[in-house]
Amino acid sequence: MAASLQPEDVIESEEEGTKDLRSVLVTSVLNLEPLDKDLYRGSHHWVPSTQRLFGGQIVGQALVAAASSVTEDEHVHSLHCYFVRAGDPKIPVLYQVDRTRDGRSFSVRSVKAIQHGVPILTCQASFHRSQESPLQHQFTMPTVPAPEELLTREELIYKYLKDPSLVEKHRLGLNKILAQDIPIEIKPINPPDMFHRLPQEPRQMFWVRAKGLIGPGDMRLHCCVAAYISDYSFVGTALLPHMKLRLAFIASLDHAMWFHAPFRADEWMLYECESHWAGNCRGLVHGRLWRRDGVLAATCAQEGVFRVKQNSPNSKL
Repeated sequence: MAASLQPEDVIESEEEGTKDLRSVLVTSVLNLEPLDKDLYRGSHHWVPSTQRLFGGQIVGQALVAAASSVTEDEHVHSLHCYFVRAGDPKIPVLYQVDRTRDGRSFSVRSVKAIQHGVPILTCQASFHRSQESPLQHQFTMPTVPAPEELLTREELIYKYLKDPSLVEKHRLGLNKILAQDIPIEIKPINPPDMFHRLPQEPRQMFWVRAKGLIGPGDMRLHCCVAAYISDYSFVGTALLPHMKLRLAFIASLDHAMWFHAPFRADEWMLYECESHWAGNCRGLVHGRLWRRDGVLAATCAQEGVFRVKQNSPNSKL
């Protein structure tokens, strides 16, 4: 399991005679250090511009810790997390696992992510032994352009930077984005207008996968990687109709996932995100992760808190 993985940085790919860099999500981000039974320490890879720890990293690492305490034939089918404090990027995170229940079909684990002696995240994950059932259905995957027909986020930014009319503040902002070392590849379906900030429907879709090779390997590891991926650009979907507003604060409150079918997180998956509601300084977003063959791999949900900057009244002095 990922908590004790010691992978090589370069491995043989599925195409004979070629080698690929193994994903940093395996070699670093989700590779926890065991300290004691059910106690692990995680380090950081990418820290957002907010200088708070990326929520997907904490969720993914918590799931690694939880999955390390179940048998090999048990696979996560759901997780429910609450972000209770902002993560400090200057120190590691400790993950303490409680073996809440071991049943014949289902096992439940509770995980606390701890910094400075207090929890920054609480997580409950449920694991299931596979069972056949004739009761099956799913939605139909949206029809979208294939990832090979689209530009990556970085390629889009380079395209914007070539525009001689681009104002300097936008140029600086785009270069800051390029400087971030994010271990995820993203290809937006309909990228929003980054400069005119025009309001649009609270819905977005993009192809996403881990950078580097993970390989078919342990399905539990792919679920942990998907948990990391699922938080990226997710709660921001609720902001798309409100692009004209200036935000003072944004943070995730909770995160939930349900896993439906086997998948590989290092292969392109379509992430379909939509926000059905926002109000009272909160917004709710739902997401679906689709395999390229149209199989629904996972469903996600997240609520975030949004505070808007208030315009100062004009002085009459």
